[in-house]
Amino acid sequence: MTQMSAEEYVESLLEEDEQLNKVIEGIRANGMPEISIARGYGKLLTLLVKMTGAKQILEIGALGGYSGICLARGLEEQGKLVSLELKQEYADVALRHLSEAGLGDKVEYRVGEALDSLGQLQAEGRKFDLFFIDADKGNYPNYLEWAIKLANPGAIILGDNTLMHGSSMNPEEKGNRVVKMREFNEKMARDPRLEGVILPAYDGLAIARVR
Repeated sequence: MTQMSAEEYVESLLEEDEQLNKVIEGIRANGMPEISIARGYGKLLTLLVKMTGAKQILEIGALGGYSGICLARGLEEQGKLVSLELKQEYADVALRHLSEAGLGDKVEYRVGEALDSLGQLQAEGRKFDLFFIDADKGNYPNYLEWAIKLANPGAIILGDNTLMHGSSMNPEEKGNRVVKMREFNEKMARDPRLEGVILPAYDGLAIARVR
């Protein structure tokens, strides 16, 4: 019997989640990329929302709604999730999945280029308590700047895939996406406006608090 990895072991302790399994099936059935976050990471998102008492959440990158469900599960009755998604068909699938999970009334989808949507949110005077960034990697530094602009004091910012399957740590990798991710990582760990850390789990979890 092959020894499990640390992540496999930890996830083996979690109960099966029928609702999230349906989301994975729905993503596959719709021919969407099967790149949703792992179960343990999803559990962490729910816990962070609950522990911080976040009432307004901004998600950049909806895909099929897996992370959206995990985030919305942590919200209290009056809480709201705003989710930005480039593709209308993906937003439709995500909304269907959140509705099936009984969370459709907690989410608002905005479709189009995320940077445009972020500008609109600023114009509306919107502020958020927690951000989850999981979209095009080349724009991570831009998304971080917008998160800081839209953050309430003490807001939490989370970034996924910060290790990029090892590319971030490989000096031979010099592509734009990798360079931008390194910039994001450095800001999350060192920017004086933030208190942050990068955790080497699930392809890299960046977590920071806005001062």
